[in-house]
Amino acid sequence: MNLTELKVARIVPAKPAAVFNVWMDPKSPGSIWYGAEGAIVNASVDGFFYWLVRHEGKSWPHYGRFVRIERPADGGAGLVEMTWMSKATRGEESVVTTIFQPLGDETEVTLIHSGVPDDEMGRRHAEGWTWMLNTLAERFSVHEEA
Repeated sequence: MNLTELKVARIVPAKPAAVFNVWMDPKSPGSIWYGAEGAIVNASVDGFFYWLVRHEGKSWPHYGRFVRIERPADGGAGLVEMTWMSKATRGEESVVTTIFQPLGDETEVTLIHSGVPDDEMGRRHAEGWTWMLNTLAERFSVHEEA
């Protein structure tokens, strides 16, 4: 099976620590985990996650573990690296790395998903990740206006 790497990025109107905290918190709108049909998230190194989402009339389970978690400190960058398995990865382990890079009062969030099957189903992850990063950015845009 041929594998590929997907990369998506988005500027979020908030500092890295705030963006990181929302991304990791299952109870925060804008989080990767928020609004799922089901989520179990042990956000620690070697901690397991299970994430069940509804898309196109089907339930899609995803699971993996956190490999690296580097919380942003003192205006610096942060990083989350986790394994990722789902039907769309053909049950094979892939790796998702999310980088939180400071840009003044904003954050560039870059998500790299490596080891994804190079087929239609695998490449559709890029659409999902783009949607998630847009949702994260919108959470901060709405919050600032409120």
